[in-house]
Amino acid sequence: MSALPLVFIPGLLCTETLYAPQITAFSDRPILVADNRSDDTIGAIAARLLKDAPERFSLIGLSMGGYIAFEVMRRAPERVDRLALLNTSAQAVSEERREQRQVLTGLAQKNHFHKIPDLFFPGFVHENNETSEHLRSIVHGMAAETGRDAFIRQQNANAARMDSRPSLSHISCPTFVLSGDGDRLIAPDLSVEIHQLVAGSELAILEECGHLSTLEQPEHVTAKLRAFLA
Repeated sequence: MSALPLVFIPGLLCTETLYAPQITAFSDRPILVADNRSDDTIGAIAARLLKDAPERFSLIGLSMGGYIAFEVMRRAPERVDRLALLNTSAQAVSEERREQRQVLTGLAQKNHFHKIPDLFFPGFVHENNETSEHLRSIVHGMAAETGRDAFIRQQNANAARMDSRPSLSHISCPTFVLSGDGDRLIAPDLSVEIHQLVAGSELAILEECGHLSTLEQPEHVTAKLRAFLA
């Protein structure tokens, strides 16, 4: 029996480049990168994914991609064979974070979108990678490809996301949860919380890794996913 297709869901301000190392590593499988830029609600993004995706697939979401994955699991759990949740949270957005999102959305609306990537970058990477021009260049490239209008839609979707914790006990497919020990945007404790609420799930916390784990520790993330998806 051939391996099932993989559906990758990028995070906020990210494109398929977020998963470039993993897409290369799993090139023997059919791959779909979900569209997280065309809609302004988590529900609409999940609906588009389910419309575009194969009948059955393995699902991988990072950060905002995890929020969308939770909605997919609520809508069509029978279609997901395996679920990987990377650097994400099941909690609803806090009031403090919602206000921060409004400030950033306001900047973008006032034609200051060019400032957004550098504002996000420190939160996107481990403190040891703050001076990495390679990673900064990737973040800038993904932001440029995302664009101002899609960023605003993503911010609106994220700001209104629901608390997914009550639904985690219903997830019955094999589930893998991963975080970085230096994730300053979504603390590792929030991944531990997901692991504790999804029965039988696996957990990995990578050392010297921040929020964009797939790019910061590509070999380790790929190895963990390969073992899990096998």
